[in-house]
Amino acid sequence: MAPPRIPVVKLGWALSIFLAVTYMLCVGFDLIFPQYAMYRAWISLMPGMTWLTATSFLIGLAEAFAYGWFVALVFGPIFNVIAARG
Repeated sequence: MAPPRIPVVKLGWALSIFLAVTYMLCVGFDLIFPQYAMYRAWISLMPGMTWLTATSFLIGLAEAFAYGWFVALVFGPIFNVIAARG
């Protein structure tokens, strides 16, 4: 039986879209419920982002998308190597 493999490109797209959608939902939540705003966490995690301009929103969105690819490109191959060994 062949070991399980994670398709890295599909994982990259899935994680990137998931993080981008999550980021947009969180920004929307912050705008609707400012008393529970989480934007301070986003500012800490995403270099170049401030609260809230169109440019800053797009920077945060691009970084959320890029973080998804980063995780996929690091985790996917590591998982595939470990799965092939055991």
